[in-house]
Amino acid sequence: RDQSVRGLLRVTLAPPLATHLLMPDFADFARLHPDIEMEILSSGELANLTNREADVAIRVVYDRKTLPLNLHGMKGPELFGGVYMSCDRLAAWRAGAPDPIRWIVISIHGIPGWASEGEVRTTGVPFRTTDAEAQIVAVRQGLGMTTLPCFVGDADRLLVRVPGTDLHMYGTVWLLTQGETRKTKRVRLFTEFVSRRLAAYAPLLAGLSISRD
Repeated sequence: RDQSVRGLLRVTLAPPLATHLLMPDFADFARLHPDIEMEILSSGELANLTNREADVAIRVVYDRKTLPLNLHGMKGPELFGGVYMSCDRLAAWRAGAPDPIRWIVISIHGIPGWASEGEVRTTGVPFRTTDAEAQIVAVRQGLGMTTLPCFVGDADRLLVRVPGTDLHMYGTVWLLTQGETRKTKRVRLFTEFVSRRLAAYAPLLAGLSISRD
């Protein structure tokens, strides 16, 4: 077993978790361990731990029973999402602006079944993007409303929850490792470090970080 705190550490996770939540923590870890080479695999496609494509996976799991039995898991906080639009667009809607409000959706997903319009009516013509970053920029531009994880929507000062809408539980964040890999010191140090940071983010992930009407 490799107990030196050096070598390559590959972490796979969904892009929003990397770009909107954990990158400052990855940077802190890298500063603490300058000899660990880090590779962050933040694509829509989750790397396969069993095939050694990654050492650690940070995944949102809705049903624990779907976790492969050969993976070792550290359970993190629950993750919620909501329906958001730009603050300016909501103010304009309240003032009676005639502009149609669209659903902004990621093409492959469409409008989630749980999402409602709340008090704000939308047009039947959606605005589609292929990735989450374009989706976020589109909603900031006032094109309409969209679903986002609370850690993205609540932390964005240009966005607000759509009145009359509810939060939805996406699942639980898990830190997953496999077999022999999890026994290496760099993997153990990383999972313990990120687990502590995730615990501190629990209110943000659950949509409890803000008090809103």
